[in-house]
Amino acid sequence: MADLSKFDRPVVTDNQQMEWTSDVPAEMLRRLGIKYISLNPGASYRGFHDSMVNYLGNSDPQMLLCLHEDHALSIAHGYASVTEQPMAAAVHSNVGLLHGLMGVFNAWCDRAPILLMGATGPVDAPLRRPWIDWIHTAKDQGALLRNFTKWDDEPRSAEATVESMLRANMIARTAPKGPVYVCLDAGLQEEKLTGPVTIPDMDRFKVAESPRASEKVVNEAADALINAKSPVLMMGRVSRSESDWDNRVKLAEMLGARVITDIKNCAAFPTNHGLHVGPPSNWIRDESKDLLEIADVIVGFDWIDLAGVFKALGVGFKHKAKVINCTVDQYVHNGWSMDYFGLAATDLMVLVEPDVFIGQLLEAVTKKLDGKQKWDGERVPGALGPEVTVIDKEAGDTLWPRDIAIALNGVKKGRKITLTRVNLGWAGETYHFTHPLDFLGNDGGGGLGSGAGNAIGAGLALLDSDRIPVAVLGDGDFMQGGTALWTAAHYSIPVLIIIANNRSNFNDEVHQEAVAIERNRPKENRWIGQRIDDPPIDLAAFAKSQGVDSAGPIETAGELPAAIEAALKVVESGKPFFLDVRVVPGYSTPMVTRASGEASTGTAS
Repeated sequence: MADLSKFDRPVVTDNQQMEWTSDVPAEMLRRLGIKYISLNPGASYRGFHDSMVNYLGNSDPQMLLCLHEDHALSIAHGYASVTEQPMAAAVHSNVGLLHGLMGVFNAWCDRAPILLMGATGPVDAPLRRPWIDWIHTAKDQGALLRNFTKWDDEPRSAEATVESMLRANMIARTAPKGPVYVCLDAGLQEEKLTGPVTIPDMDRFKVAESPRASEKVVNEAADALINAKSPVLMMGRVSRSESDWDNRVKLAEMLGARVITDIKNCAAFPTNHGLHVGPPSNWIRDESKDLLEIADVIVGFDWIDLAGVFKALGVGFKHKAKVINCTVDQYVHNGWSMDYFGLAATDLMVLVEPDVFIGQLLEAVTKKLDGKQKWDGERVPGALGPEVTVIDKEAGDTLWPRDIAIALNGVKKGRKITLTRVNLGWAGETYHFTHPLDFLGNDGGGGLGSGAGNAIGAGLALLDSDRIPVAVLGDGDFMQGGTALWTAAHYSIPVLIIIANNRSNFNDEVHQEAVAIERNRPKENRWIGQRIDDPPIDLAAFAKSQGVDSAGPIETAGELPAAIEAALKVVESGKPFFLDVRVVPGYSTPMVTRASGEASTGTAS
């Protein structure tokens, strides 16, 4: 069993009584069952920091020191992607919060729970030091992130802090899950308690059971699906539960329904199943378009941008199929963030969590069909073939992005690999997901720099499992968050980071090509202001400088399988490893341009 308690052990003290106001939020983290807190330190929460070290003994929660606030948020996000439960993160005053806002936004868009602790002040002006405390104090600091968090608070007493953290915990864990922010007054933290603080029984502040759909709604949906000739289930944001996974498979088989999944989300359905059509992708691919065009009943289970799918089909609000949309996401929609996407025309709206509704549907459908499934066991058109395990190239040939997936397949050999992230060039048709923890989705917010931190957070959550976390990241993405590696090295968090290194911000090269073609200008200039070369970055040395063993650059097909095998063995020994793989720029699945919706090129796969 992995044990982080050997790291950063404080000198034992006899003074572990709850005496200071900052001891209260520290105690609350422990009572709420928070195991870890990732942080970048700062003076605004020095009282709270002391309480976690000298009052709690740096245990439950255990601190994970990060070199940047964005890493602290990314690690907490990665942890939530595995566990579906929050860990804590802490950021310093307004400046640390500003650094970490992208991580908050990612968690918000990904509906990932995080208990974010922060600080400001001292709020009482006479307590502020000249200069520095003034510029690190903000009035209504929560306004910085209120548009993309579920809730925030700035409690003004020890008693208020107890209630604030109870509420924050409940809100973060209630679907749609998401980040919450509790901001502690620096002055209040350092006040001595004048009497005992009452902390109630945590069992009286549990998260409510998820609501269920009415019998009428369940029957309407079940009857429509049973009577459909071409039903399609679109599996979006769903749980990591194995029993929920099994229910999704059983429902599809009972109905004989085709299934589509999305690579922006965690693994939702076995991609090698005979009813799964096409590879998971960021965009609706031709196989899925063909399927949806003939569908007579479509069920979106918290599908990201359902309206965007219909737009891609060219039907907008006019799709002839009966559309059932199962999601509770609208409960957190607001007027600032467009992450609510387009408004899909819907015949039956089901405001229930997807896996709850799937369980109800399965029960109803099984009963109505007398337990006789409609699927005949034959693979449907568009179902994926077996995994590709051998790179079909000469040993000295250059590598394409898809070759990383193929090489990883070839060396799995029964290993349980959790892909924490894949790059935009990923070839989904070559690599299967057969377990809910085989793939953890994307960052949510579509930015850069979170991949390494997310992988480390996932590795933290998987410490006591038999799974190996592996991230496949682009070089441009990685370099914006690469110093997260130090945290993995310091705490011996086993994770493999593979860089699909095309020496470019290639996604933007594709955009510049699209603009140039539209304007009848030379597309050959697309690389200017995009290429990360001349000089090339020595990524392996960068990783090694932070204490992470590394190899690369790997440049040929003959080198890659053995390099990945060696890297996996290091991770299996309990250490992080970094592998730089140089690939030809390009995508396996064409991207989509903004104006016309036409697919862009991408020169290689």
